[in-house]
Amino acid sequence: MKIIITGGSGLIGRHLAPRLLNDGHEVIIFSRRPAARGQGWPADIQFQAWDPDQPEGWAHQVDGVDAVINLAGESIAGTGLVPARWTEARKQRIVDSRVRSGQALVQAITAAARKPAVLIQASAVGYYGQATGDAELSEDSPAGDDFLGRTCQLWEASTADVEAMGVRRPVIRTGVVFSKEGGSLPLMVLPFRLFIGGRLGDGRQWLPWIHIEDEVNAIRFLLQNEEATGPFNLTAPTPITNRELSALIGRILHRPSFFPVPELALRLLLGEIATLVVDGQRALPTRLLALGFTFKYPDPYYALRDLLRK
Repeated sequence: MKIIITGGSGLIGRHLAPRLLNDGHEVIIFSRRPAARGQGWPADIQFQAWDPDQPEGWAHQVDGVDAVINLAGESIAGTGLVPARWTEARKQRIVDSRVRSGQALVQAITAAARKPAVLIQASAVGYYGQATGDAELSEDSPAGDDFLGRTCQLWEASTADVEAMGVRRPVIRTGVVFSKEGGSLPLMVLPFRLFIGGRLGDGRQWLPWIHIEDEVNAIRFLLQNEEATGPFNLTAPTPITNRELSALIGRILHRPSFFPVPELALRLLLGEIATLVVDGQRALPTRLLALGFTFKYPDPYYALRDLLRK
């Protein structure tokens, strides 16, 4: 297949694109800065400059591709060591980066003489909102009414119109991706490496995690499975609490895990974005399992050991 990945230079795309190439597919990364592709990319992966607000330079490439994987969107947490505060301006950029990218793809697909067979649309478990407590969340659970819930609803809706054109559209509601190369895990682990690790807040908040390898394999699975359409939680089948996560990291790294960070301190330091670490969701991959997907790392201990001991 010929596959376009928007937002493909992020954490998921950096792992997904080489795997798709190894599967025998032709892969094109749509990037805002293709000249800054950096090191480590296979030579056969193509890069195309793209700006959702300027479709003239890239929209024609959508005509004739077999699949589009839309991962585009500004990072929720920012790119610094400490999560960036959600100012009103930044929240608007987060929403706009997602909605405009999706709408631009819809316009390109509408104009294409030969449309892709499938578009995989990124989303997140934030769709369900942060105030879900201990409730087990399947794909049928209601959407949340906080910033993340509303943002994910708009993100998912941005490409919904392609379904009326006959394009299959799985929506991937991804949890916290565990990877040693980026994402939130290195930041979570840092205090433990400094011997000051511990739970955040009361530690009872659920973490809907997934190993990067299972994330990539799930996307490849949904890409090929013609029955796959609609929302899918991309989370491991065994969510854990923050307290349990802290104990596992300490055990694997042989570090103490009894230095808690009070919730009030996190909220004062981070503002509204503190909800990412003091709240959580107990999201389960109900539909993914029903389709027959098999996780390589369903157990958090072995997932963390694989990443932290390498």
